[in-house]
Amino acid sequence: MNQRKRVVVGLSGGVDSSVAAYLLKEQGYEVIGMFMKNWHDESVTISNECPWMEDSTDAMLVAEKLGIPFQAIDLSEEYRERIVDYMFSEYKAGRTPNPDILCNREIKFDIFLKAAQKLKADFVATGHYCQKGEISIEGKPVYQLLAGADPNKDQSYFLCQLNQDQLSKALFPIGHLQKPEVRKIAKEQDLITADKKDSQGLCFIGKVRLPDFLQQQLKPKKGEILVIPEDLPIYTGQVVPESQTVKNLDNEQLDAICLPIHYNTTQGKKLGEHHGAHYFTVGQRKGLQVGGTGKPLFVISTDTKENVIYTGLGETHPGLLRNGLFVKQDDVHWIREDLRLKVGESARYQARIRYRQPLVGATLIQRSNGLYVIFDIAQKGIASGQFVAWYRDQESIGSGTIF
Repeated sequence: MNQRKRVVVGLSGGVDSSVAAYLLKEQGYEVIGMFMKNWHDESVTISNECPWMEDSTDAMLVAEKLGIPFQAIDLSEEYRERIVDYMFSEYKAGRTPNPDILCNREIKFDIFLKAAQKLKADFVATGHYCQKGEISIEGKPVYQLLAGADPNKDQSYFLCQLNQDQLSKALFPIGHLQKPEVRKIAKEQDLITADKKDSQGLCFIGKVRLPDFLQQQLKPKKGEILVIPEDLPIYTGQVVPESQTVKNLDNEQLDAICLPIHYNTTQGKKLGEHHGAHYFTVGQRKGLQVGGTGKPLFVISTDTKENVIYTGLGETHPGLLRNGLFVKQDDVHWIREDLRLKVGESARYQARIRYRQPLVGATLIQRSNGLYVIFDIAQKGIASGQFVAWYRDQESIGSGTIF
């Protein structure tokens, strides 16, 4: 029975969390709405696109309409420490962070969860398009993170760093619905957010200009854009064996397939200049401002120490496509701890390195130094700092930060 179980809903001022709160109330929960303010600096926010004040007001009006208590909580200090500082340090190091995944692990299902528990809440709920399952293993409950029913909106990737304790206290009330159904419910209940556009900005900051945001700490610095030829000797010998025999490779062979390639300035030809290697990411095509190359130009590597961007011509350039990746042991995370691979073990899963990317078959190989992930189909633009998440059918099993 969920009668009088208390839930704190993270009301963001959007339609998804509004409907989540309504559904929980209908199910008999005691619901409290809470708005998280995580950002103060308006200088990099595009002010007419969902500033936090408008979102906060909409969240309050939804709570009023539903007849539930409402409060706002200022988490900007924790957000800066755990998310913004992390973003700056990752970009400075030439890596590509995913603040939304960290935001869920560090803010929504940690700091926000603790704030909810101070209000004697049994659960926290969000408007994520994902679902939660529960199975029993040796008499103990094991929680599952399952894909949302709407394949266009499935957000399980953003929650791939949650653990069993966090999942046990999480509710995802709209995960079984399609987006149009959510809007229909909001309209029927006359909620102010029914027709509100989905937020496209950084988690909890709103719409920001990323270069402006990064320039607060990472100053512009001129450097060279070099193009790397396709026939570089380093690209030969990268043939990956069939998935059945991949697990028999030694560490040296695995490293050759899974570790990023490091380039030097003697290998390429200068094409132009940029204003800071730390503003670019592997796989990026826009913003290079180099014309007349015939084929589209892609970033294949960045060197933030030497301030050089290495590029390749065309979508099939061997520097853009990689068959595997590596996750250091400390960065390997299993949602399903019971399925954790032991050293020397391997398993077949499906994996993705980006939100909404189609899942692709992959072999996971656990060695003492970390986890090797080898894809059945070469992946474009694998960048250090991104997250790889692996699945079995519709269930998110684990994830890791790409080395």
